[in-house]
Amino acid sequence: MERQFSDVFSRCDPANGVGLVELRRPPHNFFDTALIAAIADAYEWLDGIDECRALVLAAEGRSFCAGALFQSDDERATALDADGNDTVTASLYSNAVRLLRTRKPVVAAVHGAAIGGGLGLAVSCDFRVVGPDTRLAANFVKLGISPGFGLTRMLPRLIGEQRAALLMLTGRRLKGEQAVDWGLADLYCPDTEQVRKRAFELAAEIAEGAPLAVESTRATLRQGLADAIAVQTDHELGEQTRLRRSEDHAEGVAAVAERRPGVFRRR
Repeated sequence: MERQFSDVFSRCDPANGVGLVELRRPPHNFFDTALIAAIADAYEWLDGIDECRALVLAAEGRSFCAGALFQSDDERATALDADGNDTVTASLYSNAVRLLRTRKPVVAAVHGAAIGGGLGLAVSCDFRVVGPDTRLAANFVKLGISPGFGLTRMLPRLIGEQRAALLMLTGRRLKGEQAVDWGLADLYCPDTEQVRKRAFELAAEIAEGAPLAVESTRATLRQGLADAIAVQTDHELGEQTRLRRSEDHAEGVAAVAERRPGVFRRR
């Protein structure tokens, strides 16, 4: 059983009960609303297949997901509603919450970069498998903007408030081994080529459990999470909409693109 959802390929192997959701926007799998919606569509399709008991989220190319596709100034202007709210990001976050409302556990095979919203995508999963080339960062402050994708709620839940604050206020990157030490990832593979294989092994181990019990346990552990993230992303959206109008945000985008420190002027 397999289906294609835009740039997302999905299949289920009834033999071991493991489904695959694969991003196919290489090399870096930059996301937009359409990509996040396609991932949610794939999750929901696999939710409807009884033989599928656990999922692996993986990606083609050099990076798991290196962040969002930047909008041009003209695109941003046309994306604002009458109250000045960013409708594109609002739609993106609405689809991101859909990822948290599905029933089956998801193991992320995170190779290469998972940056910004790409990190948000990784931490929306139940588990993360990483390797020596994995780089995880919530680099929003480097871009002159505040965090989004529910990271201000999900990161403290995973690694504690202090470490989450350190990551988000510095924008620093964590490599694979340190991510495991911090609790941001669950398994480390010293061979990058084995990251996906190990993710499938973990998903297959989960799939061996009684499916109703697995889904019930997961739902209990995540009780209220999707609703909380919906509230949090509404707040994040307001802050991001405000900061996107700043000169510092334009400077941050340019500085990151040019691989230099930003020169920020508080305006």
